[in-house]
Amino acid sequence: MRKTIIFLFAFVMALSGCSLSFNEDVTKQPDEPKNQTASRNMIPKNLHIVSIGDSLTRGIGDSTNQGGYIPYLQKDLENLNEVNRVQIENFGVRGNRTDQLLDRLEKKEVRNALKKSDFVVITIGGNDVMKVFRENIAKLEVEVFEKERTAYEERLNKILSTVRKINSEAGIILIGLYNPFEKWFSNIEEVDDIIADWNQASRNILNQYERSQFVMIADIFQDQEENLLYKDHFHPNDEGYKLIADRVFHSIKGKKLVDLVTKN
Repeated sequence: MRKTIIFLFAFVMALSGCSLSFNEDVTKQPDEPKNQTASRNMIPKNLHIVSIGDSLTRGIGDSTNQGGYIPYLQKDLENLNEVNRVQIENFGVRGNRTDQLLDRLEKKEVRNALKKSDFVVITIGGNDVMKVFRENIAKLEVEVFEKERTAYEERLNKILSTVRKINSEAGIILIGLYNPFEKWFSNIEEVDDIIADWNQASRNILNQYERSQFVMIADIFQDQEENLLYKDHFHPNDEGYKLIADRVFHSIKGKKLVDLVTKN
């Protein structure tokens, strides 16, 4: 483990502010045609979505600088018969870890936005993993990641608990981690195992909360012929963000959370 994973250190240290960043995970689903015959009694509603987290929420790697997956998700939702307009407030900060997101949840601006939200979309955890790489490079063993994962679970639970206390009704969507080293170090199985363990931990914590959905995206970036990463070889590019948005959209539509928050 140490010999293989230490090879990643130079690449990891070159990254600044990196991130990788209901009750069932979502995998790729086929597109569904929009129902053109909406019920006469249906009044399209406005949705308010708050996105919090790290650089995936901020949209690092998006060539349009419009927020990564967010504009794609907004467009998909507004194409639903049940939805009129979608307002999205983006509180993503490049490089944020779970401890930093906890601090930011105390800010008045963020709390006020969360109170009004119908959905809260979160990307977090990737920088927590990278912190382990940086601080334990001299002794990088699987056990180190397992120990930090326990602390991560506690902080993630506090994040979700805080969000739920601020807004007891909003749907919560947590986007999972992916392995950005897949293209360059596909032979290093330990990294995939670590990401899988942390995703499972995230899912287990989220399962404790009602109206929540874990969205798995790791498979999107595995064994892809098309490049889905930005030129930093770490964050998603436009196509990568589009695929993430598609996965999040189907998680909302598949669980009928839109029906939950748009009912009369």
